[in-house]
Amino acid sequence: MIRRVTSPALFPPPTYSHASVVEAGTKLAFLAGTVPLDGDGKVVGEGDPVRQAEQVIANLEVQLGAVGSDLAHVLSTEVYVVSSDTAVLSAVWEVVEASGLSVGPHSSTLLGVACLGYTGQLVEITATAVVPERSGEGTRS
Repeated sequence: MIRRVTSPALFPPPTYSHASVVEAGTKLAFLAGTVPLDGDGKVVGEGDPVRQAEQVIANLEVQLGAVGSDLAHVLSTEVYVVSSDTAVLSAVWEVVEASGLSVGPHSSTLLGVACLGYTGQLVEITATAVVPERSGEGTRS
């Protein structure tokens, strides 16, 4: 079970929660940074952070599916954008908001950074997600 928490004593976040709480025994997946590469390893949307964010979300969905989860079960993300311009960060955040990640809403941090790992890469997202039990499955350690 996921419990999303937004503290009434703090400024209300626009489309994310302050914290997510899961019960002990719940299966969690810790995903590596999702990058805007296509199946051939080429950067998608070079020079376009919004297009890269869209590709990152699409790739994140694939990563989550591989572990039996989905965007709605993401607890926490870190969104990295190569920019110091808040308008660029906001444009990338709009892509995050439009995705299934805002269903939770999950807990998130949005960061402007100097560079990322691939030449031409402007966006990367790391995530932690619950892996929901399938019917007939018990909790395993």
